[in-house]
Amino acid sequence: MFLIFGFRTKPEALGWVGGPCRVCGQNGSRLLIREVTRFSLFFIPLIKVRTRYVVECHNPMCRSVDRISKSEAESLMRGGVRTA
Repeated sequence: MFLIFGFRTKPEALGWVGGPCRVCGQNGSRLLIREVTRFSLFFIPLIKVRTRYVVECHNPMCRSVDRISKSEAESLMRGGVRTA
């Protein structure tokens, strides 16, 4: 009998937020993303293992991805998020 299991991370774009990038310092649009990792059994996602929030800079010279905490992500969403 074969047991097929694994983990899968699925990014979900929450919207665009304004503010300066922590890496390049340029003020502009950044994409707020929630990454959810789930445990899968026989290709069926069962259990949520981890949730991470990241902010991606869209400056063509920078393109940095910065991890943020859940509280920071919630404050950014309360501050105003534009949908694409």
